[in-house]
Amino acid sequence: MTERPRLTLDQLRVFVAVAERQHVTRAAEALNLAQSAASAAIATLEARHQVRLFRRAGRGIALTEAGEAFLPEARAVLARAEAAEAMLDDIVGLRRGRLALHASQTIAAYWLPRHLAAVRAAWPGVSLHLAVGNTAETAAAVRAGLVELGLVEGSVSDPLLEAVPLARDQLLLVVPPGHRLASARHVTPRDLRACEWVLREPGSGTRSAFEAALTRLGIAPASLRVVQELPGNETVRAAVEAGMGVAVLSASVVAPSLEAGLLVRAALELPSRQFQALRLRERRGSRAAEALLALMTGKTGSR
Repeated sequence: MTERPRLTLDQLRVFVAVAERQHVTRAAEALNLAQSAASAAIATLEARHQVRLFRRAGRGIALTEAGEAFLPEARAVLARAEAAEAMLDDIVGLRRGRLALHASQTIAAYWLPRHLAAVRAAWPGVSLHLAVGNTAETAAAVRAGLVELGLVEGSVSDPLLEAVPLARDQLLLVVPPGHRLASARHVTPRDLRACEWVLREPGSGTRSAFEAALTRLGIAPASLRVVQELPGNETVRAAVEAGMGVAVLSASVVAPSLEAGLLVRAALELPSRQFQALRLRERRGSRAAEALLALMTGKTGSR
């Protein structure tokens, strides 16, 4: 009996590229392949398993239900293959390598860039790949093995993940100029309940840290008058500057607006929060990951 062809990493790479671009030609160009080779890889994959992974959608293509289910598995396999290649690259001692990161928005925009620049200067052969999301999305990417390190400002409780403390960050209550809390000497729980709030989306580290602070003040987060939830620090900051409401954001995010007089810091003392790196407990850290952690923590040793 003839053994059917085995699934290959090249087929998975073509499948993921086509799925992400919803176009065979553009995927082939991204992979430096002929369109016929990309089409053949998809056809072989579908024929081997007797399943349709794509369907026609206007001038392009879209994933079928089977394709949607297969996509995260294919990405995870490719990520593990890249991790294996990175382990071999460690032999030459950071002259080559790849480090995949996922960071929450505050860290990615305001804290991480200087550390990535330091890695680039010290080890120019190490390729850095950064994805950005909220804390929940970052933890999920690490848990799935899609990235080696996740950098978050929110609290994450997961037995599969190890958290490495990095730095402290201060949260501030900010209001538009002219708001009644702008000149108040003290902000009370009653004041907070009376405000209209613009908040980050659920799952963000900023949102979870603020809600934890509210709980410590004896305020139920659900009791706040939330007029808008927005998926990003800059959009929240801009909404408050426009007078939509008040917000709690990182000091790094609002510093330029405070200096320019576009926002005012209200008199509410909020606790600082911990920036931390997440990694799988059972995964051996690459030298590139250990080097970045050493830079971010100011330590020279590895775990």
